[in-house]
This record gives sequence, structure tokens and C-alpha cells, in this order.
Amino acid sequence: MFLQYKQRLTHELLSTFLAEVTSIVNVRPLISVSTDPDKPFILTPATLLTQKASIPFTHECGYGPKDILRSQWKFIQHLTETFWSRWRREYLSSIQTRTKWRSHEPNLETGNVVLLKDDQAARNEWPLGLIMRVFPSEDNLIRKGEVRISRKDGTKHLLKPVTEIVLLCLED
Repeated sequence: MFLQYKQRLTHELLSTFLAEVTSIVNVRPLISVSTDPDKPFILTPATLLTQKASIPFTHECGYGPKDILRSQWKFIQHLTETFWSRWRREYLSSIQTRTKWRSHEPNLETGNVVLLKDDQAARNEWPLGLIMRVFPSEDNLIRKGEVRISRKDGTKHLLKPVTEIVLLCLED
């Protein structure tokens, strides 16, 4: 990733970039540990490190106009966005079970807590949802699901294919 850029990173720039990367990695959801489907408690590495409930972190910090215009700040933000998009794509692919017809994986069920794949999601935003209904195909495999998501402006129901839904395991 660094080799494609001609600009060298100073110690300060590298430290800033690594702090951003640490934040991205530590707020990713691991598993749902709540049995309440309306208010799922999602375990993250940050929860384990701080022993506090995760507080969503956004990348909107208190930077002034002078900081935003600085080329170094822009460069670090560009590197961080590049890392975020690659991390999100590869991490979600690694936790989503994708099998051929050789073996059967558990289907989505009503009440499952899921992550939604969303290429438009902001950095450190992991859209969570709750499966409300599932739609089996003729071969009794789930191909679509109705997912309820909570937003600032209320709840919303989305119809998503299973390729855009990642099941978070509920530990018994």
C-alpha cells in the first residue's frame, strides 16, 4: 500500500496513520453476546481492551480548516480510507461463510443479528441489523432476508440478498 505513493511518511505521519488503523481494527464487531434481539450487545476488541460498552467512533474529529487543507493531513486521510475499504472488504469476506453445495451451512433465521455489507458506509461504521423474515428458495436455502436496521431517523426494513448479509454468531 505504501509503495504506490512517492511521499515518504515521517514518524509523526506514520504514528497518526497507525492510530487511525488501530481505531478501525478495534471497533469491528466480533460476536453478539446479547439474547435481546432489539438491543443486541456486540462485542468488539475495543470493548475487551477498555472493559466498557463500545461507543461508536466516527472519524469526524475536531480539525480546523487549516488542518483539513494541509497536504499531509489529506494524505493520511487518503491512506486511512484506502486501508478502511480494503480492511472492510477482506474482513467481511473472511467472516462470511460461502460454501458451494458440497456442505450445508446454517441458514439465516428470524432473530439473527447481522452485519450488512454497505460500500457507502462511513469509516468505522458497521451497519447492524436484525433478521425479521427470511425467504427460502425452492431448494429450501435462504436467498433473501428482510433486515430491520435502526438509524437516527427511526427504523427501516430492507430486503437484502444473503450475499450482502453477514451473520454474527450468537454465543450460547
